[in-house]
Amino acid sequence: MTIKEKQDAIVEEFSMFDDWMDKYSYLIELGKELPAIEEKYKDPQHLISGCQSRVWLHARHDEDGKIYFTADSDAVITKGIVSLLIKTFSGYSANEILNTDMNFLEQIGLKEHLSPTRSNGLLSMIKQIQLYARAFKLKENN
Repeated sequence: MTIKEKQDAIVEEFSMFDDWMDKYSYLIELGKELPAIEEKYKDPQHLISGCQSRVWLHARHDEDGKIYFTADSDAVITKGIVSLLIKTFSGYSANEILNTDMNFLEQIGLKEHLSPTRSNGLLSMIKQIQLYARAFKLKENN
């Protein structure tokens, strides 16, 4: 499955809910399904700046060229948001991640239904995922 296909599936999942309270509940459920990040990565180096709540993100680059993410947050909605991003981008190459359009977030209405601070946090999470992808791409090319 491509990233675009995953994004389309997420848009379809969110379209099943009529109001944003149901969508928030779904985000919270996604957060509960988030694979646990190892405690050693819950440190300042893996903390994403720009988020109101604390969010830790770790990435590993396998021999197959794919990047796998783990994360955690101390806030349930934020944990759901980072889980949604990991569900979308984990298991893909740096190029696949960097060449992906993020408009699925507008399609599900996420950006318009987040507070300004959560919206900034979302952008910070996306930037951090892309930063990991750029770093691993540079490492591959050297």
